Amino acid sequence: MPTPVETRGRFTFADWEETPVGAMDAPPRLARAHVANTFTGGVEAVGTSCDYTIAYTGENTGSYSGMELLSGSVDGRKGSFVLEERGTFDAGGTVCRFEVVPDSGTGDLVGLTGSGGFTYRHGDTSVEYAFTYALS
Repeated sequence: MPTPVETRGRFTFADWEETPVGAMDAPPRLARAHVANTFTGGVEAVGTSCDYTIAYTGENTGSYSGMELLSGSVDGRKGSFVLEERGTFDAGGTVCRFEVVPDSGTGDLVGLTGSGGFTYRHGDTSVEYAFTYALS
């Protein structure tokens, strides 16, 4: 079994497009969002494609889940892979955990497994992430 490696870096986000699903008059309510992220550091990926489903349980609170396709590299190994993401948010920010979707790695990232996360504080222009992974 390969030894897990931890890598870190930062990401920025752009083009947040959120669309209500159903009634928006009071919580609970649902929305969908599409966002493009750019990762630097151990994971290098420009203009990822990420889609979330968001459940607002209060005015500024709730949870979300989504999938993100990253094309670029992990510690210099080139390819693409998909992250499954789950998080919660409140007026202060967001906490997210993510995991590599099994068998989603391509190129030098075939066999990629791993998980990680980040904490975003409202107002930050970039977010630090940690990612622990292995390649089989």
